[in-house]
Amino acid sequence: MKIINFAEQNSIINQYVAELRDVEIQGDRMRFRRNIERIGELMAYEMSKELTYTSKQVQTPLGTAVVNTPDDDVVIATVFRAGLPMHLGFLNVFDRAGNAFVSAYRFYKNEQHTDIGVHIEYLATPSLAEKTLMLVDPMLATGESMELAFQAFQTKGTPRKLMIACIIASRAGVEHLQKRFPGEDVTLWCAAIDDELNERKYIVPGLGDAGDLAYGDKL
Repeated sequence: MKIINFAEQNSIINQYVAELRDVEIQGDRMRFRRNIERIGELMAYEMSKELTYTSKQVQTPLGTAVVNTPDDDVVIATVFRAGLPMHLGFLNVFDRAGNAFVSAYRFYKNEQHTDIGVHIEYLATPSLAEKTLMLVDPMLATGESMELAFQAFQTKGTPRKLMIACIIASRAGVEHLQKRFPGEDVTLWCAAIDDELNERKYIVPGLGDAGDLAYGDKL
């Protein structure tokens, strides 16, 4: 798996990530969602460079122009609920893309909340056969929910190309996906990679619970 870490580059993405992490700014849910959306737009633009392009003719009022445009049949796939603003950012760029959704939530197997599982419940997707699948989710903690989400999507066809995007990843989550997707045919795009997971499997320093910060607390 190829790893792209935007934190190693100087770009405006770093500013939006800083605001997502900042406890003084996180209280503004609308800004939190919008920052996720903006990061999604910028990541989608960078990922668009990896698609397959061919030259096409476009008729203008004054003549014919030749333009290189992508040929990939893109499907944007998202994990509910934290992934929705990021999905929207990608859809703002790939406005003709198909859309796929899956619900995946963590549950704790012990009273100490140190042993977690992931439950997949809802799936809605077009056929993914021969598509370019962009699997996007803001947080990559253990990597298990991303893996299970992909397995669920695979029941609807095998994509031709898989591109994974997250905003904050843990080192352990990245390593988990590297084992799941060996080789250079899958790329993981991250806005930042943090070194630690705490005992409850939250990314440290991370930013907290992205779903709660975007949409409010849940029971």
